[in-house]
Amino acid sequence: MIMFSDRTKARTTHPDRAERQAIQTIRRAFVLGLVFIVSLDTDVFCNQNRDSHLVVEPSVIVLDGTNRNQQLLVSLRTSGEPDIDVTRVARFESFDERVVRLQGSLLRGVANGQAQLRIRYEEMSHDVTVSVQDFDSYPPVHFSHDVIPVFSKLGCNSGGCHGRASGQNGFKLSVFGFDPAADYSALVKEGRGRRLFPASPDQSLLLSKAMAQVPHGGGKRVSADSRDHEVLYQWIRQGMPFGEDHAPAPVAIQVTPGERMLRIQTEQQLLSTVKYSDGTQRDVTAAATYTSNAPHVADVEQGGLVRVGEQPGEAAITVNYMGHVTVTRLMVPRLSGGAIFPDLPSWTEADFLVWSKLRKMGIIPSEVCDDATFIRRLYLDVLGTLPRPDEVRMFLQDKQAGKRDQLIDDVLDREERSDYWALKWADILLVDRDKLSDRGAYEFHRWLRDQILDNRPYDQWVRELITASGHSGKYGPVNLFRSLRTPEELAKSVSQAFLGVRIECAQCHHHPFERWAQEDFYGFSGFFNGVQRKPTRPDPGVAITDQRPPEVVYHAGYRPTQMPLTGTLVATRPLGGVSPESMDRGDPRVHLAEWMTAPQNPWFSRLIANRLWKHFLGRGLVEPEDDLRTTNPATNEPLLQYLAEQVVATGYDLKAMMKLIVSSRVYQLSSEPNETNYGDVQNYSHYYVKRLPAEVLLDAICDVTDVPEQFPGLPAQTRAIELWNNRLPSYFLEIFGRPERKSPCECGRSSQPTMAQALHLMNAPEIERKIHHPEGRVSRMVRNQSDPNQILEEICLAALGRFPTEREKHAARLLLGSGDTDQESVEDLLWTFLNSYDFLFIR
Repeated sequence: MIMFSDRTKARTTHPDRAERQAIQTIRRAFVLGLVFIVSLDTDVFCNQNRDSHLVVEPSVIVLDGTNRNQQLLVSLRTSGEPDIDVTRVARFESFDERVVRLQGSLLRGVANGQAQLRIRYEEMSHDVTVSVQDFDSYPPVHFSHDVIPVFSKLGCNSGGCHGRASGQNGFKLSVFGFDPAADYSALVKEGRGRRLFPASPDQSLLLSKAMAQVPHGGGKRVSADSRDHEVLYQWIRQGMPFGEDHAPAPVAIQVTPGERMLRIQTEQQLLSTVKYSDGTQRDVTAAATYTSNAPHVADVEQGGLVRVGEQPGEAAITVNYMGHVTVTRLMVPRLSGGAIFPDLPSWTEADFLVWSKLRKMGIIPSEVCDDATFIRRLYLDVLGTLPRPDEVRMFLQDKQAGKRDQLIDDVLDREERSDYWALKWADILLVDRDKLSDRGAYEFHRWLRDQILDNRPYDQWVRELITASGHSGKYGPVNLFRSLRTPEELAKSVSQAFLGVRIECAQCHHHPFERWAQEDFYGFSGFFNGVQRKPTRPDPGVAITDQRPPEVVYHAGYRPTQMPLTGTLVATRPLGGVSPESMDRGDPRVHLAEWMTAPQNPWFSRLIANRLWKHFLGRGLVEPEDDLRTTNPATNEPLLQYLAEQVVATGYDLKAMMKLIVSSRVYQLSSEPNETNYGDVQNYSHYYVKRLPAEVLLDAICDVTDVPEQFPGLPAQTRAIELWNNRLPSYFLEIFGRPERKSPCECGRSSQPTMAQALHLMNAPEIERKIHHPEGRVSRMVRNQSDPNQILEEICLAALGRFPTEREKHAARLLLGSGDTDQESVEDLLWTFLNSYDFLFIR
C-alpha cells in the first residue's frame, strides 16, 4: 500500500482539475521521498533496515509488600514507526530467582532485595532492575480499595448477581460497590456472621462458595492459587478490617499504551496502573475490568490482553478500577500490497478529514453515486419523502454542472422538511399522546414544527424549551415537564437529549464508564427540583375529551436536593461545573439553559453535530449517538470537532449544517463497496444503506400507488410524517418500528427487519387495496392504455427514482407482453417493486 503524507486538498468538483492535482501530488510525493510501502509479508510495520530497540514498561520497578506484582509490557520501537507489542513472544530471565520470579510476563517478588531482569527478543535485549521491599509483611487489606475491586472484577456486585435490587439468595451487595459501608455490613454482620470465619478463612462461606466447594449459583469464581483468593483470604485473616479513613485512596488510573496502531490478527498487552492519594502507584492490570466498544475489531480478555480480529477499524478499550476509568484507542489498518490511495477532491473540510482517516487505515473510498441515487437519497434523508417522477426526469435530464448544489438548496427550502424533522424531534423529546393528552401532544408537536419551519437557531429554541412555563394546552414546550414528572426523570432525559451524557447510572451508584457519581446526578437534577404542575379548570362550554386535563407548569424557586440514602444536601450544579452564585434567585432552569447552550459547553454542539451526521451518513461518529464520554471516543475525532465548531460558527443553524453535510463528497459516495472497503463500518468509505423508517415507508407506498392513507379523525391527504399522535392506530407503523417514546434514545425506533414486515409487504390486504384502487396509479395507467415500456418507466421513476435497467425491461416484457396490458399483470409488477431492496432502502 502506498500512502502519501501530502496534505494538499483539491477543492473542486471538476474531474479534469482533480486528475491534474492527483498527478502533481504523486510527482511531489516521489520527489520528496514521502512514499513508503507496507507489504503484507513484513513481520512489522516498520522498515527492517532501520535501527530498532526494546522498550520495557514500567522502566522503574519496585514491589512493596507480599501481595504486589507487576505486569511487564515489552515493545519493539523503531524510529518513525508504530511500536510493536512483543510481550508474549519475548523471553524473560531473572538473574536471582531468590528475589524475583516470572510467570510469563508477570513479575512477582520472593524476598527482599534487588535483582536484574533480562528481556530478549530476536537479537535484542534489555535489562531492568527490580527492587523488592517489605516482603515479610502483608500490607493491611482495605475493604473499599482491595476487596470491592475483587467483587467488581468477578461480577459479584453486578446487576445480574448480588448487585440486583433484591440481591441473590439472601445476599445483597451495592451495584459496582457504590456503598462500601452497606457491603461491609452485609458480609460481616448479616446472616449471623456465618459468611466469614477469621479463625479459618478457607472455611468462610465467602471463599468456599467462590471456590465452588459448596453449591454456588454463580459457579466457581476463584481458584486457590489466584491473587483474588489471596486478597480475600488475607482480609479475613486480618480480622475483616474496613480500613482506615486516611488510608491512601485511588485517585486516577492510566493505561499503557494510550493508543497504538496494530496489525490484523495480532495481540496487544495492556498495562493498567492506579495512582493513589499519597503519590504511590500500583499495577492493577489483573484486577481492572476491560470492555471493548468494537469487539469485531479488537476484543479484550480479563488481564488486559487484546486480540485483534480480521476486520480493520478502530476500537476503544475501557479500563475500569474502583470507579476510575480511562481508555486506550487501537487502530487496525487494512494492509494490501500495492494499493494506491488516490488524491481525491475535497468538496468540504469534512471530506478532507474523512480522506485523512481513510489514508491511515489503508481504505480507498467508493466512487461518487449516480444522479438517480443522489436525488432519491437526498429527498428521503432531508424530507422523508420520495421525489415525484417528473422531478426525477427533470433532474436526470439536466446537464448543468452545478445541478446537485441547486437541488440541495431547493430541497432544504421545502416545507416537508419541517414535518419530517418535527417527527424526529418528537421521538427524542417524548411527545407521547398517552402522557400529554391530545391537546398537549398536538401543541408540543406544532411548536417543534414551527421552530424547524422558521429555521430558528437550535440554541434559542432549546433555551426556551428548558425554561418553559405556562398553560400546557396553549404553550407547547411546557409539555416536556408533563411528560417527565420528576426531577430525576428530567435530569436523565434532558442530559441525554441535549448533551449526550447518560447519567442515569449515577442515580444509584458511580457510573461504570464515566466520572459521574451520585452527587453529580442529584446536583444536576436540582435544577428541576421545584417544577410545579397545577391542573386548570376547563373553559366554560368546552367539552372535556382528554383523560389528562391541561396543567399550568412553572418553577416555584430553588430548593436544595437531598441524597436519598444519606439525606445529605447536594448543591445544584451543572455537570462537571460549580453551582451558580445567584442560584437562590429566580428560576434555576435559566442558569441551566445558559450553561447548556453556551458555545464553550463541551457536549451541546458535539451532540447535535453527531445526531445530524448519523442521520445522513447512517452511523454516528460516536455510537450510540447520544452517549458522549471519554470512554466512547469518536471514530474520527477531528471530524466531530470540526462539525461541532461549525454548529457554533453558523449560529446553531441546523439547516446550514444539513447543507454542509449533504454537499460533501462523503455523503454522495456510492453504497457499492470496493475490495478495500467492503467491511468498513466506521470510516464512511461508502454510503451505509438504511431502511426507510416506518412513517417514511408508509408514505412511500402511498406515493407509488398514488393512493393516500386515511388516518382516523384526520383530514384526507394527511401524510404519516405529519402525525402528531404517536398512538394513532396503525398496524403498519407498529410492525415497522414506530417508537413508543418512552426514552430519549433514538434506539426506541426499530429498523431491524422482521418476518412480520416481510409477510405484510407481500400479503397485506391494505397494500393490495392501494395497488388495486380504481383511482390509483395502476388503474390510471391501464385506462390510459399506456404501453408496457411507459408503465415500467413510470413505476421505476415513482418507486426507485430512476429509469429501468435492461434486466427490468426484460422481466417486464415477459410479464406484460408487447400489446395491451391487463391490470392484474401491472399490479403484480408494482407489487414486485414495492418488495424490492431498491425500494425499501436508502442506498
